[in-house]
This record gives sequence, C-alpha cells and structure tokens, in this order.
Amino acid sequence: MAKLLPAMEAAKIYHTNYVRNARAVGVMWGTLTICFSVLVMALFIQPYWIGDSINTPQAGYFGLFSYCIGNALTSELICKGGPLDFATIPSGAFKTAMFFVGIAMFLIIGSTVCFSLFFFCNTATVYKVCAWMQLAAATGLAIGCLVYPDGWDSSEVKRMCGDQTDKYTLGACTIRWAFMLAIVSIMDAFILSFLAFVLGYRQDSLLPEGYKADGKEEA
Repeated sequence: MAKLLPAMEAAKIYHTNYVRNARAVGVMWGTLTICFSVLVMALFIQPYWIGDSINTPQAGYFGLFSYCIGNALTSELICKGGPLDFATIPSGAFKTAMFFVGIAMFLIIGSTVCFSLFFFCNTATVYKVCAWMQLAAATGLAIGCLVYPDGWDSSEVKRMCGDQTDKYTLGACTIRWAFMLAIVSIMDAFILSFLAFVLGYRQDSLLPEGYKADGKEEA
C-alpha cells in the first residue's frame, strides 16, 4: 500500500476530528431536542399561563384550554376545560393559541421520532428534516404566544382579573411561568433548528469528494 502524502495524512486526521466533533454536537443537539419536547408538552398541558395576584377579585389561573376560578362564597377553585372540550374554552383566541402550540408540540415530538431515521437515511437529510420541523415548531409557538393575549377580554378572564382587563391588557392578573416559558421556548426552537441546519449542511462539506467516498467505504 502506497504511503500517504503528508497533506493526505493531515486531511485524514482533520476528517477524523471533524467527524468526532460533529457526532458530539449531534448528541448534544439530540439531547436538547428531547429535553425541549418534554418542556413543550409541559407548557401545553399546564394551566399556569396567567393567574391571580393579591389585587384580583377572584383567585385562579388560566392555561391554553383549562382554567380554575375561585368561588366568591367558598373560595374553592372551580376548574373547567380540556383539550377536546372546546365548548368550555372561554375564548376563540385561546382555542387558536392551543391549536398552534399543540402543532408545535407534535412537531417537536416528531423531530425526536425522526432520530430513528439516522439508521436508515442519509444523516444530512435527517438533520435537515428535523431542522424544518423545529423551525415550524418555533413559528407555531410564536403565533400561539401572540394570539393568546387576544383572549384576555373574555368574561371568564375579566371575572378573575377585574373589569380593567382587555385584549393584551391583563388588569390585576399576572403572567405565570408557563407563558414565560413558552416565550423563551420560541428562541430555543430557533436555536435547535439553526443547529440542525448547520449539522446537516456541514455534514460532508469540509472534504473533497474523494475523501467523502473513502470515509463512507471505511464506515
């Protein structure tokens, strides 16, 4: 076997290091995607998007589809709503926000399911598919967060937050952790999408075709 030229040896070493680094970044991206999918499921289910304060007429909290408001006489929380019980959702804006956040949740979960495609399909293609799904999820989360405050003028929200409550004006109520987490999640989804695009487009782009083919044969 002919001895490799120094330049070719350097290229081989560079290729090996690049593959190791790409795999490490890919594992990090995959781990963050799984954690993010759990996070999005939590903010979709939890009814803590907005809630009461010390100045609200009633105690309670609202989510995308479920809410609880205190009884004026007994102070007991009365809860209503469900993802399939559209009649109890107090606002059309809440329904729209639930739809887009739900789509984002399924897209993020779908991107984790796509991990199994790494065993059957081209790695760069799988990264790009996941990237587009995560980008669409970020868009869905953004739309959901923008639309949700449009429903704050509903009678149920006003009953808890006071008459000064209106569209995009929360009155005496406060924003809770799920809504803030949803806003932060928009940026998280964009970052994961960007990282997946980078991994996909740079997967085999740093070496000449000869070395790519050689690497595939060795694999």
